[in-house]
Amino acid sequence: MDTDQKLLPAGYHDVAPNMLATIVTCLEMTTRPAPRPNPPTDGLTVERWNAPALEDYRALYRRVGEDWLWVSRAVMDDEKLRAIIEDPAVEIHALTRNGEKLGLLELDFREGAECELAFFGLDQSLIGSGAGRILMNVAIDTAWEKPISRLWVHTCHLDHPAALAFYQRSGFKPYKRMVEIFEDPRQTGKLRPDAAPHFPVLTAE
Repeated sequence: MDTDQKLLPAGYHDVAPNMLATIVTCLEMTTRPAPRPNPPTDGLTVERWNAPALEDYRALYRRVGEDWLWVSRAVMDDEKLRAIIEDPAVEIHALTRNGEKLGLLELDFREGAECELAFFGLDQSLIGSGAGRILMNVAIDTAWEKPISRLWVHTCHLDHPAALAFYQRSGFKPYKRMVEIFEDPRQTGKLRPDAAPHFPVLTAE
């Protein structure tokens, strides 16, 4: 993710009806935080998911991310996606219950002595249940087992409204904000048209 961008001037900036604009917040931790206890697991476990099949990976990606307008991996070229998820420097974990995958964690160690928390999401039924803490504890423990100097993540206002505060409680500190403008995937058929109903689709009509 390129975070070296020009500053926008103060004021209002038009956004085309087929585009979305969101505020992206980048956060980082440079030392391992004090551990936070897991809530009751209620049958949930986190398992390393080695070289998942593309259709299985995309199914979980959509399950946890479609209502927050996650789209990049859903439409990525097969070979490009396979190269990422099968890279030994990328670790994918799934939160499961009774064999059903309900959460996605992806850690990217490809950039030197740092780790990006690339994807972190839960099935809607688990949000607010404490499952996020279980998955985050695995993320932090796994990342800091490696010789890294920084763990970082980005979120935006299209994500769950509690996401930013959750990352901060987990030990991440904001260091940069950006505006991202991108094509609304509901208007191109990349996502179902009723995804993310809390963010209305604007049309030119």
